[in-house]
Parts: sequence; structure tokens; C-alpha cells
Amino acid sequence: MLKFVGGVLIIGAATLYGFLKAAHYVRRPKQIRLLISALGRMETEITYALTPLPEALSSLGKQVAEPLSSLFRLTSERLSANDGTSTKEIWHRSVKEVWARTSMKQSEEEVVLQLGSVLGMTDRSDQIKHLRLAISQLQTEETESRDEQRRYEKMWKSLGVLIGALIVILMY
Repeated sequence: MLKFVGGVLIIGAATLYGFLKAAHYVRRPKQIRLLISALGRMETEITYALTPLPEALSSLGKQVAEPLSSLFRLTSERLSANDGTSTKEIWHRSVKEVWARTSMKQSEEEVVLQLGSVLGMTDRSDQIKHLRLAISQLQTEETESRDEQRRYEKMWKSLGVLIGALIVILMY
């Protein structure tokens, strides 16, 4: 009886691990889409509402879901504190702090960091061009992430169950 319970626990743990890895592949395209949407909203705020950057970021922090809302909210709070740190440095620190909680990869992080180098530093039309460039690059990354999801999501789910079964077979 104890062997049976141990075997079920091992298979259950391996299956859970596989499903958690698969969930990572599901979250990535959703988070990229959310980021694209947020940048589109930021573009609208800058273009039509002429909203100052800290207020626009604060508004985005309230509109988008976690973990991206933390990025915008944290950046807005740091910009509002205005301790003499440049916008680029504040954006960079906020991205580095929040990025570990996302499912996105380094390629998306690089796009977001590049965008931060022009936010608040250039005129409105230049910022809009950079926002559109970032959106375009992120759309490419989203397409790639959906391809990865199709390839690896099912594989990780199956692999978790199969590795658990293999371990149980080898133990008994």
C-alpha cells in the first residue's frame, strides 16, 4: 500500500511539474499581447490626451493586469518622486525588478529596455515612432511565442506524466 501511495505521489509531482512548465508557454503570448495593448494605450495617451508620462504610466498601471501593472505603477511612482534620476534609469530599474515575474524572455525585455531610453527624453512624435517600433517588434515576438506554445505546451504536459511513470517503473 505504501508503494502505491509513493508511486501516485511521484507521478502526481512529475505531472504537476509538466503542467507548470506548459503554463509558462501559455502565459508568454498572453503577456506579450497585454504589453502590446498597454503600449498602444500609452501611444494614445501621448498623442491625443497629451498626458504627462508619470500620469500616463499610472493610468496604465490601473488598466493592465499583473505583472505588467507593477512595471507601469512602479515607474510612475519613481518618476513622481523625482529624485533626480533619469527616466531611462528609472525605467531600466523597474523593468529589471518586475521582469522576473513575467513569462516573457530576454528578447522582449530588450525591446522594452530600448523603448525606455527614449521615453520622456524626446519630443512626442519621436516617442510615438519608438512606441510603434516596439509594438511591431513585440508582435513578431508574439507570433514566435505562439509557435513555441503550440510546439512545447503539449510536450511538457505529456513529458511530466511520462517521466513520473518512468521513475515509478524504475523504482519498483
